[in-house]
Amino acid sequence: MSTSTAELINTFLERLWLKQGVSQHTSSAYGTDLKKFYQFLLEYQGEAADLLQVETEAIENYLLWRRQQGLSPRSTARALSALKKFYNYAVKERWCSVDPTTRLRQPKQPQSIPHSLAESEVEALLAAPDLDDPVQLRDRAMLEVLYATGLRVTELVQLNFSQVSMQQELVRVIGKGNKERLVPLGESALELLQQYQQHGRPALSQKNSDFVFITRRGGPLTRQAFWHRIKYYAQRADIRSHLSPHTLRHAFATHLLNHGADLRVLQMLLGHSDLSTTQIYTHVARERLQQLHASHHPRA
Repeated sequence: MSTSTAELINTFLERLWLKQGVSQHTSSAYGTDLKKFYQFLLEYQGEAADLLQVETEAIENYLLWRRQQGLSPRSTARALSALKKFYNYAVKERWCSVDPTTRLRQPKQPQSIPHSLAESEVEALLAAPDLDDPVQLRDRAMLEVLYATGLRVTELVQLNFSQVSMQQELVRVIGKGNKERLVPLGESALELLQQYQQHGRPALSQKNSDFVFITRRGGPLTRQAFWHRIKYYAQRADIRSHLSPHTLRHAFATHLLNHGADLRVLQMLLGHSDLSTTQIYTHVARERLQQLHASHHPRA
């Protein structure tokens, strides 16, 4: 990739972060998508490839090529979203005069039901860390907070002390698009959080840090590092269900619905801007109700 093209993409990503408050994870994904598209142009157009002189047909060919490669519709939709944002911004900044994505429409995505854990599996996962070890005490506190609040993993690892009120038992979360929401901590999470702050955190590092959850070096964990910790405890707890970084967030939502939570309340707690995003969990709750009915009703 030429230096000028790389600088162009980096400038766009920086402005996207500044103006729209997209997460680092999303920004990184968009950067990868734009670079892959440019590599596609290089392969088919050679040295004539120019990210700012692209016809709509070239993008259509790229999307077709992705389908032929067996790439998922969801990742292709994200790739198109990245291109749309880039060219929309490029026209506004007068980098180019025409947006080649204007007449391209996002394909409809089939609703995929997020996988969750049973309540017994969550209990086993939470019980897996050894509280006598400061690292595992930290991990237990993180798992408790994650399950109690439904935070995104990125929101959890970036949590600052200024966002946590022990007295009011609340967490002030800065979510996608810099949107703020208040989420209750709950008794168990609060207890483990206090235990971690009193015993685990000082044993990990004496360095001053605004981050709640730190490594032995005094810095925050990465999403990837915490994801590896979750898999480690899942193995220890002999949990064989499918896991993803958002598994506990999905469990939080599903279990709240199963215990009678209102969908609007769940939307607020999860930080969804659109209720339609939250409604996917009604499918999960409905399946659970059907299972209960089939197991316990005398004429099921």
